[in-house]
Amino acid sequence: MFQKKSNTMARSNGTDYKPNTIVTGTTIKGDIVSEGDFRIDGKLTGSITSKGKIVVGQSGSIDGEITCQNADISGIIKAKLNVEQLLTLKSSANLSGDVITGKLAIEPGAKFTGTCNMSGGNTFDKQIGSANDGKQGSKEKQLK
Repeated sequence: MFQKKSNTMARSNGTDYKPNTIVTGTTIKGDIVSEGDFRIDGKLTGSITSKGKIVVGQSGSIDGEITCQNADISGIIKAKLNVEQLLTLKSSANLSGDVITGKLAIEPGAKFTGTCNMSGGNTFDKQIGSANDGKQGSKEKQLK
């Protein structure tokens, strides 16, 4: 009747992924590619590409580029975002950058400076593919 909730994500190919975390006080410089969900409470300078959901906590910050299926932002972001489905800016979010997303939800109090294109995942699959192939996409080249 009462079952413990699993902390893994089931994928259509039968593979389970546990969420990854960058904790408060941790700083990473570089590019991250992940098949699963990712939570960032520390600082990332670089790009992050995930086939899952990216959550940036209130203490988290990203300076670079984000590509994912869904994203919940509560921290500070200075990045280009490509979110295939839903981008949610929580009340404590501070986003500066250009956004491509399918859907956008902004809570009262969130700050957003930049442009937003609601074209959905038109470029999402291309960026995921190039990140997984180890090739640099045009947006990654602009960061360097």
